[in-house]
Amino acid sequence: MPRFVATRPDTGLLSLPWDIPLEDWPEDRLVALPRGISRHVVRFVRVNGSVYAIKEVMEHLALHEYRLLRDLERLDSPSVEPVGVITDRLDRNGEPLDSILVTRHLQFSLPYRALFSSTLRPDTVNRLIDALVALIVRLHLLGFFWGDCSLSNTLFRRDAGAFAAYLVDAETGELHQDISDGQRAHDLYTAEINLFGEFLDLQEGGLLDPDIDPQQTVESITARYEALWAELTAPEEFATDEIHRLDSRIRRLNELGFDVAEIDIITDWDGSQVRIQPKVVDAGHHSRRLLRLTGLDVEENQARRLLNDLDSFAAATDQQNEDEEIVAHQWLTDVFEPVVRSVPRDLNRKLEPAEVFHEVLEHRWFLSEQAGHEVDTLEAARSYVATVLSAKPDEKLALPTAPVGESD
Repeated sequence: MPRFVATRPDTGLLSLPWDIPLEDWPEDRLVALPRGISRHVVRFVRVNGSVYAIKEVMEHLALHEYRLLRDLERLDSPSVEPVGVITDRLDRNGEPLDSILVTRHLQFSLPYRALFSSTLRPDTVNRLIDALVALIVRLHLLGFFWGDCSLSNTLFRRDAGAFAAYLVDAETGELHQDISDGQRAHDLYTAEINLFGEFLDLQEGGLLDPDIDPQQTVESITARYEALWAELTAPEEFATDEIHRLDSRIRRLNELGFDVAEIDIITDWDGSQVRIQPKVVDAGHHSRRLLRLTGLDVEENQARRLLNDLDSFAAATDQQNEDEEIVAHQWLTDVFEPVVRSVPRDLNRKLEPAEVFHEVLEHRWFLSEQAGHEVDTLEAARSYVATVLSAKPDEKLALPTAPVGESD
């Protein structure tokens, strides 16, 4: 009998055929989802209404990755959610089988090859690379050494015209109190090597825009990383009569989506110069604020866009001086929720609600430009659903009616 190690046990997992090698599992046990390239066998299953990714790997690697993902989850990192490890597997002849790592499927997420299934424009590819770089920086701030940075080990979710990246494979990772410069450089070197190979593979398959130069693109990774890392962590010096630059630095960090938990401030011997350095930087500035005001838990860029619309709503209704939470509740019930409800049930799998709202705002601007006057948001939503959303592919998992393991 297999041994289950899990923090969130799902008894439905017990009924799965663990005595069969994962690559031989029958199709009726699996859920068809786009998969990235992996050195291990990976499949998706549906159990009791939840979808899990299961990866067959040697026991010590499965346990290492499971524990590491649990640590990253406690640190609120952008990574997949660990569910458990299944060890002591034997096939029907009594021969040992590799262990299984179980993680929860991240809804509305896509591997990079699914995004490239229709050739992406160069600016879209740049946003994808920016998301990966931001993920590497966030992980490094937590003291995480990845060891195998690549597009294949990442999942992407749409985020108000950009992308949010999530770590999906932590097999080679290590978590430290602080990450060294050498470890950071190694991750960037690995990212360049891996991405160059992935871009060449896309190019060979005719999935890469001819205007994209793989070599030039991957060589930009380090520069993008160093610019963001410096903005978040580099010290800054200025005269005491320029103390406003401290507020400017904090605002820049907030615009990048980070909160400053602590700043080290040092003045020189005569008090004429000030040196500051952010000590602890937490990601999710806008998403935390939106969650506090409205209860909406969305990606960072989506939160920034929704907060901008909330501010516009407050100005349009002359409520700038009203209690922020009261205005936010009114915006939620009068603006956001009617737009979300305007999407027919059969189109709910296209995009998640916050991304739909962002695209409705974009569509409203387009319609307003055409009409020469401001178009109502709900009117724009109806137009968007009819002319844009209905033609988009589903990005949320379409589940079969009967759960895996349930008899017909």
